[in-house]
Amino acid sequence: MIRQYEDLILRALKEDRPTVDMTSEWLFGDEHMSNAKLIAKENGVLSGLDLFKETFSLVDARNIVNGFFSEGDLVEKGDIIAEISGPTKRMLLAERTALNFIQRMSGIATLTREYVLAVEGLNAKIVDTRKTAPGLRLIDKQAVRTGGGQNHRFNLSDGVLIKDNHIKAAGGIWVAIGRVKSSVPHTIKIEIEVETLKELEEAITAGADIVMLDNMSTETMKEAVMIARGRVVLEASGNMSLDKVREVAETGVDLISVGALTHSVKALDLSLKFE
Repeated sequence: MIRQYEDLILRALKEDRPTVDMTSEWLFGDEHMSNAKLIAKENGVLSGLDLFKETFSLVDARNIVNGFFSEGDLVEKGDIIAEISGPTKRMLLAERTALNFIQRMSGIATLTREYVLAVEGLNAKIVDTRKTAPGLRLIDKQAVRTGGGQNHRFNLSDGVLIKDNHIKAAGGIWVAIGRVKSSVPHTIKIEIEVETLKELEEAITAGADIVMLDNMSTETMKEAVMIARGRVVLEASGNMSLDKVREVAETGVDLISVGALTHSVKALDLSLKFE
């Protein structure tokens, strides 16, 4: 798993120190050693510990990280998540980048778990979107899985999703689905976004496999479920919040996509304290 993230970590480290650490370089000699602890300052779901460890390791093999938790574990305020030891200035060089990864990922995993718990016992699955930070999609989507959610398509090459702009540019739902069906292999499912029940009926008749219900009221979504009668997978989308996600799930939709999982991340409050 770490190998696929190595380039990302190295780019982040280069971003943080283009040439020299203007502070630590002249404060500490090469043999000055330190110990530190990674401490949870609030409750949450831990994600990204492997990236945290690898960041320190890539900076200097003498940096040793001993973790006391695993991916997906619940941590509570005050928990010591890990202990780090190594050359002081090399630890300080890795500190911010390592924290950025683990705090962001843990924040995503924590919020995802809240959404998953909110629909517990119902059919609907919580899925993410492509509304991720540029260059960080790998870790954003890993964090969603850690929190108990599922990944929607990873990129534009992962599947067909005909959205409103595609429909308008193509000339309508029938035309858009027809063109795609005539070109893609039979193994590829076709998803299309609709805004009305009339468009839903048109999409089903045209041969869609999955229909995204965009910004529909819960009452309209209930009608959509009755119309679909299991003929297509239904995905609810648009301005989802924790306050309304269970009500949406109770309509009987199959998937609920939540852009906020990754586009409005609140980092989990974790702190690295030197001893």
